[in-house]
Amino acid sequence: MNTATEAPHPAPTLLAADSWLVEDGRARELHRHRDRFTASVAAAGGPAAGVVAAFWEQELSRVPTSGDWFPRAELTQEGSRAPRLELRVRPAPQRTDEVRLWVSGRPDPRRAPRHKGPDLTVLGALRAEAVEAGATEALLTTPDGLLLEGATTSLLWWEDETLCTVDPALPTLPGVTRDWVLDRAAALDVPVRRRRCRLPDLAGREVWCVNALHGIRPVTAWVGAGQMPAPGPAPRSGPWRAAWAAAAQPLPHTLDRGH
Repeated sequence: MNTATEAPHPAPTLLAADSWLVEDGRARELHRHRDRFTASVAAAGGPAAGVVAAFWEQELSRVPTSGDWFPRAELTQEGSRAPRLELRVRPAPQRTDEVRLWVSGRPDPRRAPRHKGPDLTVLGALRAEAVEAGATEALLTTPDGLLLEGATTSLLWWEDETLCTVDPALPTLPGVTRDWVLDRAAALDVPVRRRRCRLPDLAGREVWCVNALHGIRPVTAWVGAGQMPAPGPAPRSGPWRAAWAAAAQPLPHTLDRGH
């Protein structure tokens, strides 16, 4: 009998991922999540877009139509095996309506900032540091201090009546919720500016961190060493949060069942 201890089986490598919130069979901007995942799969050398589309349609039917869920589509790879598509149907974490944003003082650690998946482990560790520091999210910056986004969120802010977003030429993830906000701003004729800024530029301003899980959350505190900017009031966040909540649409398979 072979009594040799077997080597531990290595965990699969996460090559691409995308998650979204489902509440009683309803979700927001699902087509954008699908398109972003498809692009990340292609960048990782995964299956063709048609294969991803078929996987998406089939697996989406596994998401329950009652309760709150946070599914995650994944492309993983074990060793030299071919990459594999799978869907993890997970209960939704608790949601919050505000953010305490931690400024680490270190530059963005990601190696693939425009694609979700490869850097989730390092971003999870960074966010854990933020929680230890008394915050709920970590801010990512360039080496010379330009603001990028949060570890799990896109960054938006208001300058008087103008809604500002990070210059898309900077290395940021295509934000599904951010793009919904920008589309709504355009529909409401709200001026939008794409710009580069540093931390002091946000002193006293209404700043939002947005993502698919929490929606739109205002920054209510800045946490970090040295002088932190004072958070501004957030009078616009309530109506925009309500509009985001109202944007949920039934999942395709619930429509098929006549629900």
